Amino acid sequence: MASDVTIELDRAVRMRTQALPVNVQTKDKLIVRIKRLLLERDAALVAHYYTNPDLQSLADETGGCVSDSLEMARFGTRHPGRNLVVAGVRFMGETAKILNPEKRVFMPNLSATCSLDLGCPPERFSAFCDAHPDRVVVVYANTSAAVKARADWVVTSSIAVDVVEHLAEQGKKIIWAPDQHLGQYIREKTGADMLLWDGACIVHEEFKERELAKLKAVYPEAAVLVHPESPAAVVRMADVIGSTSQLIRAAQTLPQQTLIVATDRGIFYKMQKAAPGKTLIEAPTGGAGGACKSCASCPWMALNDLESLAMTLEEGSNEVFVDEAIRARALIPLQRMLDFAGDIGRKIHGEGRA
Repeated sequence: MASDVTIELDRAVRMRTQALPVNVQTKDKLIVRIKRLLLERDAALVAHYYTNPDLQSLADETGGCVSDSLEMARFGTRHPGRNLVVAGVRFMGETAKILNPEKRVFMPNLSATCSLDLGCPPERFSAFCDAHPDRVVVVYANTSAAVKARADWVVTSSIAVDVVEHLAEQGKKIIWAPDQHLGQYIREKTGADMLLWDGACIVHEEFKERELAKLKAVYPEAAVLVHPESPAAVVRMADVIGSTSQLIRAAQTLPQQTLIVATDRGIFYKMQKAAPGKTLIEAPTGGAGGACKSCASCPWMALNDLESLAMTLEEGSNEVFVDEAIRARALIPLQRMLDFAGDIGRKIHGEGRA
């Protein structure tokens, strides 16, 4: 399992370092070309907060969507276009296809995967679940379609605590996969009986308590914003813990003018727009320069670029396919999450807090 992650990580890093820089004139031409192709193909661009700022800007400008995994999942079901282009990692493209079987779903690069997905092979995970038949299976969105098909619930980080709390109130025991750090955070927040899969995000796992404490000493007035995929020691240092969208909202509302952010640096594009007067600082990782694996930037997210997006739209390549039997099974826990999220939204709106 670990070797699979290492092999794919090395491959992604090589692909990223071999990519040639794009000059301003070429970039401008690519952007014009992509905008034209999106219209011609009746396609919407859906980009995650961790992707290149150029892609996020394009999605905004063309009526697409820049968001976290939950809103990316919702957007595709609402958009009338015949085609979706998902700038992110493989499980996001699969999720879009599961929820929108009538649409064609494409990605700029099908090699863009995720260490959490790779670290939770469907066969091994299914056997793990079979060994604990008394537990409800809750999986993070960062998993393959086949793993989702084995689950009772699929959740994103923005709704995971609410779902697990709901299940715990019913006396349910839970299997959680794949991120152990997020699972530990949820268990501490809810008190739920959770059996955790041993997986981790290569980006968030590199944030270190000791280095963060040193940085905090330099900026004692700064607020620390942490994604719960980070190790527990880092999470304990946070002023705000949350999903990508929750961290962006916190950047807007916190009184502090300096923010130390422990998540992928791709979030800075939207966060700076949301809080233009504030100073954003990357939380330190376990290494520096060549010594770190991710350096606060997912190497697979980085495989999404303007050139690959333009080529995908031009050629109709990199289409995402999901086996229909798996898709039908995976749709059940995904739809359960979306329905639950809708119920939460209606309750909040009814209380006048939306």
